[in-house]
Amino acid sequence: MSQTDLLAKLCEWYREQCNGDWEHGYGVAIETLDNPGWTVTIDLCETASEKEVFETIRFNEGKGNWLTCSKNGTRFQGAGDPSKLSVILEHFLKFVGKL
Repeated sequence: MSQTDLLAKLCEWYREQCNGDWEHGYGVAIETLDNPGWTVTIDLCETASEKEVFETIRFNEGKGNWLTCSKNGTRFQGAGDPSKLSVILEHFLKFVGKL
């Protein structure tokens, strides 16, 4: 799936959560890391996926090829090397049933 399609699906999921309250206390954060890489944190509180189980994904092949995705409490958290932002989003979107 293209990066544009992934972002469109993430926007669609976000829009579906916005109900006048959710967006004031919860949301999506995409930030850079200094090692370098990406970190993605997405609040699942008060969403259909809040109580769903997510099997942690973790690999580190060295030489800047690494990825971790997990669910900690009511948050999806992903981190990875500079090439992994789209992979993190794919794992999230599969988890919430958007792919």
